[in-house]
Amino acid sequence: DERRAPLRTWANACGPIDRWQPVEVDEPRMAPVKMEPERKWVHNCPVILSSSHSGGDGCVEQTALLYPHGLQSLHSLQALVPSLLRLEVEKSLEALGLIWDRSYAWDVFLDIMRTQTRNMLPNADLPQHFTDATRAVLVNWLIQVHEMMHFQDETLYLAIHLLNCSLRHIKVTTANLQLLGMVCLFLAAKKEESLLPEVSGLCYLMDHTYTKHQLLRMERKVLCGLKFNLSYSPPLHFLVLLASVARCSAKAVWMARYLLELSLLEGQCLVFLPVQLAGAALCLSRQVLQEPQTPEGEAAWCLASSIHVGSETVVLRIMHILAKAAATAHAQETCATFIKFSSPETLHVSRHLGLKNISALLGVCP
Repeated sequence: DERRAPLRTWANACGPIDRWQPVEVDEPRMAPVKMEPERKWVHNCPVILSSSHSGGDGCVEQTALLYPHGLQSLHSLQALVPSLLRLEVEKSLEALGLIWDRSYAWDVFLDIMRTQTRNMLPNADLPQHFTDATRAVLVNWLIQVHEMMHFQDETLYLAIHLLNCSLRHIKVTTANLQLLGMVCLFLAAKKEESLLPEVSGLCYLMDHTYTKHQLLRMERKVLCGLKFNLSYSPPLHFLVLLASVARCSAKAVWMARYLLELSLLEGQCLVFLPVQLAGAALCLSRQVLQEPQTPEGEAAWCLASSIHVGSETVVLRIMHILAKAAATAHAQETCATFIKFSSPETLHVSRHLGLKNISALLGVCP
């Protein structure tokens, strides 16, 4: 198996549906294995969270392993959340195959939560000669090129991030906007992909409107304007982790991925943190699908919600933006994402009937 660095493998786990499902390990009956106390506590956390009183002896034993004085010494169940969250994050990263050593999983998670704020844009304003509609057309075209090239999902998110930053740090004319978008996709592919297209092939995709020399010159201009800073933690990374901790179904994750990709077309979403976009997309996905929930599932969702994603006002604002985008995605000129997520591989989530009433569901004015 190819050994990948932890940060590199986050979005690579977004493809197969079965990678989202929690992994259950069957222990051999003839060779009992002594489990660590933390792992035993993880298996019982839904029972603890679903009720404020521990009625079973097993729960009391597992609690005592972490807290020698028992639950009586805790002021409330909220005191358990940090420890439970850490264990669930470590377990999810391990189950998704995103880490090779569980001992530093929590440190990786904390580092990503911190570094996401470094690449925030101060506002959603574009240069005067560009509009949100122009940007949306370019992003829609990049989505089509990305899908045709069969690039990784994180390549698309990084390319759009580089485009958003480049529009604010370098001077580019409207005539060179398509060239800028292709260069950003090319740079993202250089960072994330193992196989790269030829420069002449990229020029062909642009109908030879630009030469190879112009593309390479724009590439140098973008790198210098961004000071070679190509690091970015896309919201798709956080979506996979949150969905694993929350025990979401495959359809809920596909729906959240669809809503999340729609956010790339919305200029209003540029000012939000990746974890905020992921949390709002997953919350809206659950609200649209209205899947029946078990007490254990609700407990897992409450635990995932304890990850800081901003105030309730911020989350609701993002949900409203995504709701409006999803309600009109099929009728827009920029409908590449709608078509992309209407295939059998994506469980036809973009054609879900719940999206037709999504504006009324959230109380959003049409």
